[in-house]
Amino acid sequence: MRIIVCVKQVPDTNEVKIDPVKGTLIREGVPSIINPDDKNALEEALKIKDMYDDVEVIVLTMGPPQADAALKEAIAMGADEAILLSDRAFAGADTWATSTTLAAAIKKIGNFDIIFCGRQAIDGDTAQVGPQIAEHLGIPQITYVEKLDINGREVKAQRALEDGYFVIKSEMPVLLTAIKELNEPRYPSIKGIYSAYRENKVKVWTVNDIDVDTTQIGLSGSPTQVKKSFTPESKKTGGERLTGTASEIARRLVVGLKERQIIW
Repeated sequence: MRIIVCVKQVPDTNEVKIDPVKGTLIREGVPSIINPDDKNALEEALKIKDMYDDVEVIVLTMGPPQADAALKEAIAMGADEAILLSDRAFAGADTWATSTTLAAAIKKIGNFDIIFCGRQAIDGDTAQVGPQIAEHLGIPQITYVEKLDINGREVKAQRALEDGYFVIKSEMPVLLTAIKELNEPRYPSIKGIYSAYRENKVKVWTVNDIDVDTTQIGLSGSPTQVKKSFTPESKKTGGERLTGTASEIARRLVVGLKERQIIW
């Protein structure tokens, strides 16, 4: 069985700041991490590898050269191989262009059974890339997976909803997006860290290594573009002190809340 896990290196959101002039994220000096949902996706792939023989886990990401740190961490956790898609032609991609590039790389890898993605990235929160990859590849998808069972060539996934869940079955190949309730990611092992940094298990592919329409990738191939990012100004409004008896205060409070359509 071959499992491909798509991950993204993202800024640690606890440290992110926005340039007030340029309206862009200040990434200099900001630590980068593997996107949390992607770690759950990777962990589930590694759990399958632990349970079954002849399972290969390949981790795939698109990003600048320094994104290889995320791939080395994935190898240290137990992945067999990692591929970094890094080329200036990929820069500025929105979700459509990103998924187009990743799908082209997955086609080159070939012979996959399961593709794992995180539900969404914390720096964009779109939850679009995973489903778009499935559409590019023409395979079924199950999103928001919080529980997974495998029986031969069939997967049975519990898909989380706001007020419950669905149980869905699918034949392989299939794409699954993971949420944090699915598992608890493991820590890299000492042996894994040694292997990740001593052995060359990270391959770097450029635009020339994949079969992709260059008009559909990068900034020029992105139908959506971010015009501006900014931190909303905090507005402090004056409060209102209610006086009177308890019943008078309660009545005035209810009236005020109804006027503001907070309650009906």
